[in-house]
Amino acid sequence: MKIRRPAVAGMFYPAHPDELKYQINYFLTNAKVPEEKGTLDVAGIIAPHAGYVYSGQVAAYAYKTIYGKTYDTVIVISPSHREYFPGISIYDGDAYETPLGIIKVDSEKRKKLVYNSKYFFESENGHKDEHALEVHLPFLQTVLKNDFNLVPLVMGDQKEGYINELAQKISEIYDDKTLVVASSDLSHYYPASYADKLDARIEKRINNFDFEGLYKDINRKLSEACGAGPMVAMMKSLKLVGKNNAEVLIRTNSGEISRDFSEVVGYLSAIVY
Repeated sequence: MKIRRPAVAGMFYPAHPDELKYQINYFLTNAKVPEEKGTLDVAGIIAPHAGYVYSGQVAAYAYKTIYGKTYDTVIVISPSHREYFPGISIYDGDAYETPLGIIKVDSEKRKKLVYNSKYFFESENGHKDEHALEVHLPFLQTVLKNDFNLVPLVMGDQKEGYINELAQKISEIYDDKTLVVASSDLSHYYPASYADKLDARIEKRINNFDFEGLYKDINRKLSEACGAGPMVAMMKSLKLVGKNNAEVLIRTNSGEISRDFSEVVGYLSAIVY
């Protein structure tokens, strides 16, 4: 088997399985999510991808809404931080590995995404050292009560054409046992007061399910998100299959942990249902 081994275990999150489970369960326990959110038909999640010390608690809010649920397939859409390439890379191997075990890559859905596509391709590009996809996997392994197949997608470019095809292709393979995860942080390295203005605009767009407005704001530099493409593609794909409600559960920034508010990174967790 060709397995993508953990690249950031021991850096972004604990490498020891017991410590990793303890930390994730601690975050989940402290995520104050109303019980009724757990009864929603959650089809999509937006969650951050920084080190767990900074953003793990924020991510836990979204993941708590699917605790104990079952999904046959999880599609994770990530930006590429270390490599540039045109299009959308689907890992060409058999599985991803974390300290919590092996997650099988869904080869059948991979074939369907690549088939007759100008922009999808099977490759290691974007997957080798990328943290933004990997950090979500231990959360999924913890909260879901079943083994699931993974569709790992990394966007090397977030142009509108790539977003539109990604949304359309996901809608074609989506069913009620599929979860779509969009990986994104928000603004980077601004004073907290200014970051809040940028990030509040994204929060409003998500709550209004206005992915077109979100994309326009990003292009006009009115807000920032390294995973804007994944967020817009996820929301657009789910609207195509009749899921058109979204809610931001929490929004914060790294200053709440570091106590340095002079240069912060913004985070939020949201669900689409």
